[in-house]
Amino acid sequence: MHKRRLRITILDLVTKGPSQKTFARVMHPNMASIMPQVVGVWCEELGHSVRYICYTGFEDLEKELLGDTDLLFIGAFSRAAQTAYAVSNLFRSRGAITVLGGPHARCYPQDAAKYFDYVLGLTDKTLVEDVIRDCAPHRPMGLQLQADRQPLFLPGVKERWKFIEQTIAKAPALKVIPMIGSMGCPYTCSFCIDSVVDYQSLGFDQIREDLVFLQSKLHNPWVGWHDPIFGVRFNDYMGVIDDVVRPGKVKFIAESSLSLLSEPHLKDLQRNGFKAILPGIESWFSNGDKSKTGPKEGIEKVRQVSEHINTILRYIPYVQTNFILGLDSDEGAEPFELTKNFLDLSPGAYPTFSLFTAFGQAAPINMELQRAGRVLPIPFHFLDNKRAMNIRPKHYAWPDFYDHVLDLTGYALSWGRVIRRFQANRGIGTRLLNAVRAAPASRLNWDRKVRSLLGSDPTVQRFFEGESTDLPQVYKNRIRKNLGPLWDSLPAGAIMHDQNAYLKATPKIQIVESPLTQPVPL
Repeated sequence: MHKRRLRITILDLVTKGPSQKTFARVMHPNMASIMPQVVGVWCEELGHSVRYICYTGFEDLEKELLGDTDLLFIGAFSRAAQTAYAVSNLFRSRGAITVLGGPHARCYPQDAAKYFDYVLGLTDKTLVEDVIRDCAPHRPMGLQLQADRQPLFLPGVKERWKFIEQTIAKAPALKVIPMIGSMGCPYTCSFCIDSVVDYQSLGFDQIREDLVFLQSKLHNPWVGWHDPIFGVRFNDYMGVIDDVVRPGKVKFIAESSLSLLSEPHLKDLQRNGFKAILPGIESWFSNGDKSKTGPKEGIEKVRQVSEHINTILRYIPYVQTNFILGLDSDEGAEPFELTKNFLDLSPGAYPTFSLFTAFGQAAPINMELQRAGRVLPIPFHFLDNKRAMNIRPKHYAWPDFYDHVLDLTGYALSWGRVIRRFQANRGIGTRLLNAVRAAPASRLNWDRKVRSLLGSDPTVQRFFEGESTDLPQVYKNRIRKNLGPLWDSLPAGAIMHDQNAYLKATPKIQIVESPLTQPVPL
């Protein structure tokens, strides 16, 4: 049992590698996760020394990671998994014990356990204390652990301030403070990681204290709500903000659903300083409960949603609409043409297009997709919802699907659309942000390259059809380029993974309800 004071490093991988993009410079420091900061607070409360690093793509990561470390915690999305694996391998070679948490740990625990001593799912303070108490190498397979539920309380902005402050100092202009008021989701979308976690609200007294503290620290701060669906307990949120926020002194950003954004609610949001809202539309042929369209589909749903979005834009200047391309409910050109119609009817909204992706064991539908043999072993590096779709489409051949994606993305990012969006937006900040987001063509260029390879490279064709698990060289080259010096620290075999590990996994992750005295590897 460790009684000494441990030197703990916490690394929040906001991105997977170096970047020079303007959008990344402005926004990556504002995309820090809350749980790495929470773990930092818990570790200090347990009496240990903590070094916190938020990697935004502009730091010299090798230099940042210098220094002695006994225990390394990494928080990462799957897109940064190869970066996390390389860093873990580097620290293990120096004698450190390594721990992975965050979305990738929840989605792919079987693969992550090859490269970490501990892989944590749902995490509370007791579980962190258990890991610190054990703090031992578990190799070749690490322990897969999780708490029996989400924590009922998280350290607030005041407790996390030292970590928040050093992160927002990296932002050149806009500085967004991460806050959270709830976890889980009341909806049951089969493709969503939050749908399997019961909705629970955190303490509103904590939110009240956070907002009071924040106004004492910053002049006119911005707050980004990390709730999966903001506003389920709408009146409670608005009541707290009304009570403690001086009019116009705090600006808010939130992700919500159209079903919660009625006009009376929009008036309250406008009054309370909400400047950006991110509703999910997802599909024109499903998810009517979230979009408040009921059984309506196709053009009827487009018209109703467009009218709703235009209403939101009258109250909130920045609206990002989120779509998922390639769902099983989609077929032919119609879904893509309907989205173009929406863009014409709601020119002020900024659209984002995610490719239908099965993230390991994150969502209920993933087991069905793996059982059907439709999931491909696309490297994690490309699983960012944009660079690759790891599910063979149900109703499309790959070349046809990419033709539709290119046509729609090109339409949305065309200068004609950008100008119309600029004209429809209110406020110089909204206009500039939309212009900056539309300017980069990297995604369009990558999609064009993939489409070209689907027509010319047999290795890519076989890989996408599930006929081969040999990774095409173009993907390996891109990973090597993006990882830079960390490529040399990537463990053998860490580029590829078993895409059906969830289907094969028995037993499941160990649920930890009491202190971990004699850990048993699964």
